[in-house]
Amino acid sequence: MSKRRLVITAVLAGATQSEVARTYGVSQGWISRLMARYREEGETVFEPTSRAPKTSPTATPTATVDLVLQLRKELTDAGHDAGADTIGWHLAHHHGVRLSRATIHRILTRHGTVTPEPNKRPKSSYIRFEAEQPNETWQSDFTHYRLARTDDPAGTNTGVDVEVITWLDDHSRYALHISAHPRITATIVAATFTETAGQHGYPASTLTDNGMVYTVRLAGQGRRGGRTHLEAELRRLGIRQKNSRPGHPTTCGKVERFQQTMKNWLRAQPAQPRTLAQLQTLLDTFRTEYNQQRPHRSLAHRATPATAYTARPKASPGTDRSSDTHDRVLTSIIDSSGTVTARVNGRLHHIGIGRTHARTHVIVLIQDLHARVVNAATGELLRDLVIDPTRDYQPTGRPPGPTKTK
Repeated sequence: MSKRRLVITAVLAGATQSEVARTYGVSQGWISRLMARYREEGETVFEPTSRAPKTSPTATPTATVDLVLQLRKELTDAGHDAGADTIGWHLAHHHGVRLSRATIHRILTRHGTVTPEPNKRPKSSYIRFEAEQPNETWQSDFTHYRLARTDDPAGTNTGVDVEVITWLDDHSRYALHISAHPRITATIVAATFTETAGQHGYPASTLTDNGMVYTVRLAGQGRRGGRTHLEAELRRLGIRQKNSRPGHPTTCGKVERFQQTMKNWLRAQPAQPRTLAQLQTLLDTFRTEYNQQRPHRSLAHRATPATAYTARPKASPGTDRSSDTHDRVLTSIIDSSGTVTARVNGRLHHIGIGRTHARTHVIVLIQDLHARVVNAATGELLRDLVIDPTRDYQPTGRPPGPTKTK
């Protein structure tokens, strides 16, 4: 029997509260409150009650919880990533609300919107690489997508298979080119590469798998030693061609993951494409959203691919990264006084940016004495200067004091 039942039974049998308190080691005040509850609630008083506090001043407001769940649904319905990191980015940038990743994950779990997944290979076991500059390496691959049948108004039945080719910048994950074709051939690969290079400049290298449209280095005896259209063009331009080892798809993991994101978005569209032209229209819309609007989890500060692609100087064919110039890329934070530090020729220099940019994460690009300070989240150029090696502080050139407004 529970202590509550024993105490109440003893009191009802005629024992005084002081005697029952001594017998069961409880206070008389507790017995008085228990008896009052018994007279009001009856037998339910024997059931244990929650010890949780009636109020929780530090709990996440209900309106914020509803906003998290609303964003989760909107992103999922649109075919976008809807994890805690992405929701946190949208809360901070579009709603002025800041929540930790753990808090968002607890909200999603508590409301049953997170689907448990089996254990995966830990990320720490992968060897991660990333090009230092835009256009240093382009990844490419193609994937299949099935159009809806033209005689099916609802678009529920599938029709013909088509193929979509992608050229992706390795450094920034910027989608340089996406196009749909009835079938990807070596001629189409070479043509899309040339078209993309005409818009963004030629890369220093390419990275693809060993598909026959990209390379014939693993072809059979009859074709061994030849070159595809792409291989011949890369050799003519002095662009280094890299291919993954057979059986190692993670080498081209960035473009593989991009294609997964793209197809998730396509499948989430209410009107499924029935022709190549309709599919291409959707791909163009997705490319704009992916490059310029969608935060990317793999980029610093969840920047967009367009921001990362334009923040640094672009590499080019034959770029010699071991030349005599001293090139460095630094990541830093502007301090409360509005300066960022960089060591040049063994001496620490303070570069003035301005107090209005205090606590801003920046990328500092240094080539010998030439320095460029770029906002890491937006790609905005904050300062472009030639460092004076004889001075510690590199002034902004603006007059001292607060900025005057008209």
